[in-house]
Amino acid sequence: MTMIAVHEAPGADETPLRERVVDEALHQAEQHGWEAVRLTEVAAHLEVPMAAVLAEFRDLDAVANAWFQRGLEAMLADKPDGFDHWPEAQRLAHGLLAWLDALAAHRQVTVAMLRTKAHLPHLHTWVPMVFDLSRTVQWWRESARLPAPYGTRRAQLEEVAMTALFLATLGVWANDASDGQARTRDFLDKRLAQGARCMKWVPGGHGQERSRQAAVHI
Repeated sequence: MTMIAVHEAPGADETPLRERVVDEALHQAEQHGWEAVRLTEVAAHLEVPMAAVLAEFRDLDAVANAWFQRGLEAMLADKPDGFDHWPEAQRLAHGLLAWLDALAAHRQVTVAMLRTKAHLPHLHTWVPMVFDLSRTVQWWRESARLPAPYGTRRAQLEEVAMTALFLATLGVWANDASDGQARTRDFLDKRLAQGARCMKWVPGGHGQERSRQAAVHI
């Protein structure tokens, strides 16, 4: 595909066009619903050629992916001092909550994006979504700095359980109107505590004491 270079006039918003397209799409989705968003209208509101938007995003699903990328970037952001010495359950909670908090300002739109991706006739979105979920869980595991090497039995069990935990927590978050998403945080804390009790019996942790703190269970 030939990419069309579009130069904006001097004095234009210095925010990258890619970010402005995502923000405007979210704004329109809050007003009219995610499925009602049209990239032609996004381009018109931003006063840029549609070709400029097409150069950044092939379709609306790509805009959704860019939005979820912000959550992943929040998950992988620099960690607080002493993070490596936190219990593993606490490190896992920190990463997942960072992802959720980054998307919380548009929670209902985020849920609508996921439902659109998961709509069965949309093979071009729900099949890649499975791989995106796996990739996100792997990055979550990396961000929590779990010690078991990839490919080991323990790492495989962690990934399976973390995937289930991710989806279960996301389900609670999708309908959480509590202050500061307290219901989601309480749910996650309880599940991680359960995991700490179960995973201590799985060999391959970073020493017996660390394995007692591991948390990946549903």
